[in-house]
Amino acid sequence: MTTATGTYTPKPGPAPLPRMIAAQAVLETRMLLRNGEQLLLTVVIPTLLLALFSSVDIVDTGAGRAVDFLTPGVLALAVMSTAFTGQAIATGFERRYGVLKRLASSPLPRWGLMTAKTASVLVTEVLQIVLLTVVAFALGWSPHGDPLAVLLLLVLGTAAFSGLGLLMAGTLKAEATLAAANLVFLLLLVGGGVIVPLDKFPSGVQEVLGLLPISALSDGLRAVLQHGAATPWGDLGILAVWAVVGLAAAGRFFRWE
Repeated sequence: MTTATGTYTPKPGPAPLPRMIAAQAVLETRMLLRNGEQLLLTVVIPTLLLALFSSVDIVDTGAGRAVDFLTPGVLALAVMSTAFTGQAIATGFERRYGVLKRLASSPLPRWGLMTAKTASVLVTEVLQIVLLTVVAFALGWSPHGDPLAVLLLLVLGTAAFSGLGLLMAGTLKAEATLAAANLVFLLLLVGGGVIVPLDKFPSGVQEVLGLLPISALSDGLRAVLQHGAATPWGDLGILAVWAVVGLAAAGRFFRWE
């Protein structure tokens, strides 16, 4: 008596590439959302800043309601906290503990791993933006402008900060990345036009700060959402330059172990 074979015969081999990337992206998102410190940085702090500074007259935000000035800046801060600070710290420690080295030897190609990390960042940003938008509307926010311009700013801002975060994580030690990423976050929170308007700084300093990616993102979002301006090509150009330079440098200098 012969037994037919083939129906349940194992077929070893990697899963299709899109499925591998999707599975890794889901894993990366779950890990991020389970990390209390990262969740505090990416979700809680921007939300508290928006609610506090919109309700209490601490900083002179100029004419108009404070929430209309603050919401675009806090949206930019949320993008930076996830794409730059959170991703840099998490990737830096993954590199230190050998996680990236092991993943690099799996069937998932290195570019696929970076794609999965980027997808995880985008998912987290969507959750952030939804939460911040709900809070802003509850505080009386009335946005204006073209949603497509807002989307373009957010995408380019994510690319710029993601490239810079990966560059830092792939070149510095994990402890140095942790310290530097948090320091940059605090410095740009104060000097990036998020809470304090750039026109409060000396004119020479304004020109330098205006070239930073957080300043370009917050200024562009504010121009569209607060003032209903057309597509802010100048701010988009600054973000595009940072995105190209950051991603190219990360691809060139990133060390996997």
